[in-house]
Amino acid sequence: MSKNKKNIGDNRYTITSMNPKSPISEQYRTIRTTIEFKMIDQGIKSFLVTSSETSAGKSTTIANLAITFAQQGKKVLLIDADLRKPTVNLTFKVQNRVGLTNVLMNQSSITDAQQRTRVSENLTIISSGPIPPNPSELLGSIAMKRLIESVTEFFDVILIDTPPLSLVTDAQVLSNYVGGVVIVAQANQTKKDGLLKTKKLLNQVQANILGVVLHGAEMSDSNSYYYYGVE
Repeated sequence: MSKNKKNIGDNRYTITSMNPKSPISEQYRTIRTTIEFKMIDQGIKSFLVTSSETSAGKSTTIANLAITFAQQGKKVLLIDADLRKPTVNLTFKVQNRVGLTNVLMNQSSITDAQQRTRVSENLTIISSGPIPPNPSELLGSIAMKRLIESVTEFFDVILIDTPPLSLVTDAQVLSNYVGGVVIVAQANQTKKDGLLKTKKLLNQVQANILGVVLHGAEMSDSNSYYYYGVE
């Protein structure tokens, strides 16, 4: 595997910031536009990103989508609600001493938990905070619902990173608090049965599925890069 290809696959690689003119960055902008049209049509401002299994590229996808929305001039908030394996603080190199868990446990205000990034002045982060013993209870709480309702007044787009649905039901619970759900599938890894199960779990709670992003498909041997698309 080449060095460039390894970097592209890294969960903390934000190509839309590092190389905004690349073909991959253009694909992310295409996904952003597709999602944006659906959000405008449905009158929603928030969505979460999940996957069927680990290592599907959901954290890479949501980070780059957040950047492309911010590059468009929108006020964007990215919340790390993966309270078991958080990565947003690593991706954007921000502190994780105070974050979502502190807000949900009334240990911090929403404002104090917000962090600006070097990537864009339009992009704000709420990291996960300390990993709690009861992630599902916190994410399904009234406090979480109120947090999302509160930030909707101040941001144009709210994106929420959640754990894979094959492991826990966090994304299923949170889907009731947001406008839509984006599922990430990894090429040559995600099984059809797993994807169908994820869809079924989300349908059970009447989640609004905005689309599926295919992560890691090579277009050709002569010009190999990672392709992303909403279906």
